[in-house]
Amino acid sequence: MASQDDKSPVVTGRIIPVAIEDEVKTDYLTYAMSVIVARALPDVRDGLKPVHRRLLYAMDELGLRPGSATKKSARIVGDTMGKYHPHGDASLYDAMVRMAQDFSLRYPVVHGQGNFGSMDGDPAAASRYTEAKLSRIGDEMLQDLHKETVNFGPNYDESLTEPLVLPAAVPNLLINGSSGIAVGMATNMAPHNLVEVCDAVCAYIDNPEITIEELMKYVTGPDFPTGGIIFGRRGIREAYKTGRGKILVRGRFAVETTKNGKEQIIFNEVPYTVNKKVLLERIGILVRDKVIDGISSFNDESDRDGIRVVIELKKGAILKVVLNQLFSNTQLQTTFGIINLALVNGKPLCLNLKELIHYFVEHRVDVVTRRTQHDLRKAEERAHILAGLVIALANIDEVVAIIKASRDINTAKAKLQERFSLSEVQSQAIVDMRLGRLTSLEIEKLEQELAELKVQIAYFKSLLEDSNKLRGVIKDETRSISERYGDKRRTEIVHGEVENINIEDLIKKEEMMILISNLGYVKRVPVTAYKNQGRGGKGMISAKLNEDDFLEQIFVASTHEYITFITSAGKAYWMKVHEIPEGSRTSKGAHIKSLLTVSPNEEITAIVSLKDFTDDRYLFMGTARGVVKKVQTSEFSNAKTRGIIAIRLDEGDKLVSALLTGGTDEVVLISRKGQALRTHEDAVRAMGRSSRGVSGMKLDNDDELTGLLRVVTDETMLLLSEYGYGKRVDFSDFSSHGRGTRGQRIYTVSDKTGELVGCVNVLDNEEIMCITSQGKSIKLKVASIRVMGRSAQGVRILSIDKPDFVIGVDRIVKEDDAEEEGTTIDADAPVPNEAEPPVEE
Repeated sequence: MASQDDKSPVVTGRIIPVAIEDEVKTDYLTYAMSVIVARALPDVRDGLKPVHRRLLYAMDELGLRPGSATKKSARIVGDTMGKYHPHGDASLYDAMVRMAQDFSLRYPVVHGQGNFGSMDGDPAAASRYTEAKLSRIGDEMLQDLHKETVNFGPNYDESLTEPLVLPAAVPNLLINGSSGIAVGMATNMAPHNLVEVCDAVCAYIDNPEITIEELMKYVTGPDFPTGGIIFGRRGIREAYKTGRGKILVRGRFAVETTKNGKEQIIFNEVPYTVNKKVLLERIGILVRDKVIDGISSFNDESDRDGIRVVIELKKGAILKVVLNQLFSNTQLQTTFGIINLALVNGKPLCLNLKELIHYFVEHRVDVVTRRTQHDLRKAEERAHILAGLVIALANIDEVVAIIKASRDINTAKAKLQERFSLSEVQSQAIVDMRLGRLTSLEIEKLEQELAELKVQIAYFKSLLEDSNKLRGVIKDETRSISERYGDKRRTEIVHGEVENINIEDLIKKEEMMILISNLGYVKRVPVTAYKNQGRGGKGMISAKLNEDDFLEQIFVASTHEYITFITSAGKAYWMKVHEIPEGSRTSKGAHIKSLLTVSPNEEITAIVSLKDFTDDRYLFMGTARGVVKKVQTSEFSNAKTRGIIAIRLDEGDKLVSALLTGGTDEVVLISRKGQALRTHEDAVRAMGRSSRGVSGMKLDNDDELTGLLRVVTDETMLLLSEYGYGKRVDFSDFSSHGRGTRGQRIYTVSDKTGELVGCVNVLDNEEIMCITSQGKSIKLKVASIRVMGRSAQGVRILSIDKPDFVIGVDRIVKEDDAEEEGTTIDADAPVPNEAEPPVEE
């Protein structure tokens, strides 16, 4: 029997046993759905999450419109937190700050005043210091909100109501994108260009059956607020068709050359969401650890006008290599993963481009329909009152008498309703009417207002009756939004994948002189670095070489051309001219073996520039012993820097010259002793790369071939001897002979002139560059060298101090659209001796 003092609790109600796993599952699903619906994912209609929507609504209630003054951010955050969003003020302020950042949103919906952060990751100033209001495009999100266009629901404590969605006259979800991580799902929507999206919306309104491919003609791809370059369209197509895709984004850059000859990479745009400060820190670590070897310094010169990250390269660094290292190891190249996940009727769905546009248009149809219904009701109510006032004014004496005879207002209203068949609303308006409304002018105004209202009512009814007309209104409003707020694209979309991007598009096209020394040092120097000199000058230093080194080759080509090197062993290599390290006029350059896989016993003996490798262009080669060979340039397309066989040479023979031909040209073979053979290219059939070739010119035992020239009617041959004498000769002075013959005299060689070491085709308005073994060079006009006879020794072109000697000459080709440059005489050069007569036989 229980003791009377036993006070154990009495159980009331029922205890229901629930498995712990079932309870956790139910609670977690409830939490997950709360996060998905009420926190992390945007609504497909206005593109906003609840926190953003509540912030904009609170600003609207505070009257913070574009034309008004700003208010403290703390006030805005406080109102939102207290009335609609009972969460931490820090999270609310962060959300508002992002809506004001022009590097986070393509079209900011909040206008901020003060420090709202930067791309370097700097936080915004405290909310008590900054101020904000709605931006113009943010105000468009709230237009017609108070015309019963959207549903309102109770706030967290049911003391107030808040909009469940905004009217959103702009397609905010598409133009600004969104990102968020929910439970088990995430969204990452890219921003787009407003003009393109509005055009696509209008196209959809015109044709609801439009395909995604057709919509992509309007919406070409994402348009990030920070610009950049998107490579390829595959990821864009996948995202627009399936709602998911990956796109590759790179920062935009330009290449500049400093006064001291160093190359700089200037990044003025970076990929979206990249923290610039972290990016620079990463570059610093890579340079310190020598992962990237070619960077000498880097600096952030960004200011209020935009981004400017300057990366200066070391002398001799290859631009393409450094760029590839930067893109591979830093956020200068990023992948943006698109996930178009949004709430549709409260459910998360992954949407394609057409569905995103469809739901926006349907939302606008609903908003404009409800707005029209609201405006129609208001117009009809006003017209009803005006009709009563017009009746009263037409019978004003009787109305006054009825009111005067009535004991109170209610009696007067009842009598008026009975006498003139008025409604209660009309009779109330009559008794409330001021005496000032009895003037004839006021009567006219009432009648005019009533007539206008009848027109409006008819228009509103026609809109509600005709869905096509209603959609036309939406289209016109969308066009208006596009015209008022639209701008040009910031992000460029490049066709093709990233591997096919041509770095040359970012490199200035200019003529370069390529110099190769006997010990294998190579460099390129802009032709503009050399001043024009008069004939007979000593020239200027073009390279500071080692004591036992001297220059062997000179060549002029454009930075965008391929340059093919053919060695004394008959192997061919090629690279782009811009890939050769650029040096100053006096620098030594980089060793050829650091650029090409050249054997120790090989020497570069011939250089040819060409724009492309094709079947209808030929490489015509000549050896020291007079053997010639013709090969299609397409045979060398895979030579690159490892090299392939170009010609099989006899023992003791070496390749001395090569030129490009068209297959039906005439060529001139010129020997060191002054013999020239003009022959037709048809006499030499096209051969494979590994063949020997055929006899081209019969030479004496002590003679060698010095060069090959292609016959061009408007051009002349310019010859240069090893002691600086030269002349020009017309092609017409030579008749065509069969191959394997001696040819005709072209130059009289003597101890004074030395043997011929160079020959080149020239035009009268061009310039040439001559260079000596000790690195002296001279740039002069072709017109200063006369055309002479076949046996003449020529005039002094370059003053030579023995044991120095001339090693080569090349022409400087001007672009068709280039402006003529004025001649500049080097102040240190001696005045040419024009009185010196040409030496002729």
